[in-house]
Amino acid sequence: MIDRRVFIRQIGLVGIAGSLLPEISIYSKPRTSSLPRSTPEAQGISSAAIERYFDAIEKSGQEFHATMIVKNGHVIAEAWWAPYRSDHRMQLYSMSKSFTSTAIGFAQQEKLLNVEDPVIDYFKDVLPDKISDHLKALKIKHLLMMGVGMAKDSIMIIEKSPTGTPWSKTFLSLPIDFEPGTKFLYNSGASFMLSNIVQKVSGMTAHEYLRPRLYEPLGIVNTTWSTNPEGINFGASHLRLTTEDMVKFGQFYLQNGMWNGKQLLNQDYIHEATTKQISNGNSDGSWSYGYGYQFWLNPPGGFRADGAFGQYSMVFPDQNAVVAINSESLGKVETMSLVWNVLWPELNKKLPIQSNTVERNKLKKRLEHVHYDPPQYVYASDREDAIENKPFHFEENELGIETITFQAHKKSISFIIKEKDLAPYTITCGRNEWISKGNIKPLPHSLFSRRRIDFDSITAAAAGWETQNTLKISMRFIETCHGDNLTCVFDGDTITISLLFSVPLAQKKADDRKDLIGYL
Repeated sequence: MIDRRVFIRQIGLVGIAGSLLPEISIYSKPRTSSLPRSTPEAQGISSAAIERYFDAIEKSGQEFHATMIVKNGHVIAEAWWAPYRSDHRMQLYSMSKSFTSTAIGFAQQEKLLNVEDPVIDYFKDVLPDKISDHLKALKIKHLLMMGVGMAKDSIMIIEKSPTGTPWSKTFLSLPIDFEPGTKFLYNSGASFMLSNIVQKVSGMTAHEYLRPRLYEPLGIVNTTWSTNPEGINFGASHLRLTTEDMVKFGQFYLQNGMWNGKQLLNQDYIHEATTKQISNGNSDGSWSYGYGYQFWLNPPGGFRADGAFGQYSMVFPDQNAVVAINSESLGKVETMSLVWNVLWPELNKKLPIQSNTVERNKLKKRLEHVHYDPPQYVYASDREDAIENKPFHFEENELGIETITFQAHKKSISFIIKEKDLAPYTITCGRNEWISKGNIKPLPHSLFSRRRIDFDSITAAAAGWETQNTLKISMRFIETCHGDNLTCVFDGDTITISLLFSVPLAQKKADDRKDLIGYL
């Protein structure tokens, strides 16, 4: 089990009536364009059952950032683990694929394409000199169902396309080993190709295309979706939106494409996208119950949009329920099992039950006080006076760090970082508490990051002295799944900074970034 005690946790369960408290109330009012709220009991679930779900989360060792439960169209429970908040956009990883599929559905509805169309019809300017029979047979629906026929995922290859070479050209040049539609292989390159097709037929990115068709009707705002060097949305990943946006997306599919009484996307495409189009196993694991059009089928029934490290919008039509999760969970099976084994049986209940004030108040009291503190350090180092406002200049390094200047305050420690080609910026770390106000990771690959954390992000940071000469800094990039940890060791006029990304930290492995060496 992974020790995740370095992070505060504050959970809020929401109902329809009563007072409003930030992020921790079980009775808060819905925000603008949000789903209606209800008590669990009014939708047939007891507060005690919801508490058992959170008990299971506590015991699982998985790091949840947010979860929301919708039953009968009403939010009956929602939680954000501080420093994450309800208004923060969240990184979805491959859950983005389901939005790409939705864009294809709208494009077919508008007769801009048909899923039966050959893929090569849309890329005549970048086709290889020799077109194989399998490439000729490749249809849009094969991209959707991950039935391209390639022997391995193409994404790592197409991302390394030579400068100026379209990713689609690289994709189409790769061998297709099996007849399309006959063999499942998870292929993120296929999702990129779908995004590319949407852009070709609509004249706008998939993200722009979805805005008036999906985002605006559902009240989804302030979203981002990164593009490749050609200006095409990745399709397979890199979408960010709030947890409530995720759960509304699931509710949209639960309602067969209808929203506020209007049929936005036709039911035929919804049905095809969310039912088994290709076999991907023997129904003996969470990813082996079949695959639709960029949607996975759930073991107990229904379907889900699914992203790395545990980003989910799970839809259960028979239970009229949706469950959304944001997390940085290494054990995705364990994370999903919390829903299958603990929560899903309760979602089967259909009739309202009598409210239990004792259970509800007990749950409320518990959730208002449960938390994980950031790292706690009580050492008071006089090193602070020696380094105050004195820039450390760093040896040339792959992270582009040029100088770092430390400043000490009563309740915080700040560092001003100067990176190559960037203006200096400041990260303020609370002493044994998270501070996020004013802390921004300004670019995708900044603030020591070069991989995975490929977004700008609000940053929550905490710091303290482990010893007289060792300063520890923890950062949470709270609009992504991840975080970073710095160990700063001072020796005379020299500083050595060791880095530990949150994933190898949880895996109990070393980071592959080299130490940074700086001098006063």
